[in-house]
Amino acid sequence: MRLDASGKVSLDHIYTAPDPRTYFQVLRPLGYCVPQLAKPYFDKLIKEYRETEHVAVPSVLDIGCSYGINAALLKYDATMDELYARYDGSGPATRAGLLERDRDLSRSRSPAHALRFTGLDASADALAYAHEAGFLDSTVNADLEANDPTPAQRGRLAGTDLVISTGCIGYVTERTLTRVVRAQDGRLPWMAHFVLRMFPFDPVEDALAELGYRTTRVDEVFKQRRFAGPQEQQGVLDSLAAAGVDGSGLEEAGWLYAQLYLSRPQHR
Repeated sequence: MRLDASGKVSLDHIYTAPDPRTYFQVLRPLGYCVPQLAKPYFDKLIKEYRETEHVAVPSVLDIGCSYGINAALLKYDATMDELYARYDGSGPATRAGLLERDRDLSRSRSPAHALRFTGLDASADALAYAHEAGFLDSTVNADLEANDPTPAQRGRLAGTDLVISTGCIGYVTERTLTRVVRAQDGRLPWMAHFVLRMFPFDPVEDALAELGYRTTRVDEVFKQRRFAGPQEQQGVLDSLAAAGVDGSGLEEAGWLYAQLYLSRPQHR
């Protein structure tokens, strides 16, 4: 088992396959569930944004979107259980067959929300699948930790109403979020980020405050997934201790946990 610098097991390979089967088949035994737990909070925020800002079809940017999981859940009211069953290996054997079936889903199911979804991710393969399947309307294949967006990427980021994520903050930092906001030419999209407890959000909150945001943390904690084994659990507990976070009753019991941070313009 190879651990990354945070103490988590490295699962890089599940994000770069040509279709989502590896992703779901690796994560299913670990009980990965944070997109499902995040769904009602995102639903509520989207509804509030639509009513407050009078935007009929909000544009959502999902950072670290992988295969468009959040888009499938929010646009088409899919569930994680449905997606796990969909990619369990018993269906079409080829990428083309999976895409055909997924396009049928995105065409036949009335959208639960009128949304435009853009995915930002470093994996070109995951983005390509999500876009071809109809989950994502637009994609940005970029590493905004290292680089400013190109003019074309900036154009696709512009006009974002809401920015969401379910686990990438910590690997993605305030550098990416600042670059996303600066691509809006003065507009401040609302944000909702589910962040693993071992990653301090203070640097992100401080950077967003300088741009005109006020951030609040939801009191509840949210399961992300089970640990892949004792080595990963100990690595994460060590990272939590280093960050001054007590894992008693939570990570010590065998699950990774996230917290939800909501950031909105100061005038809201």
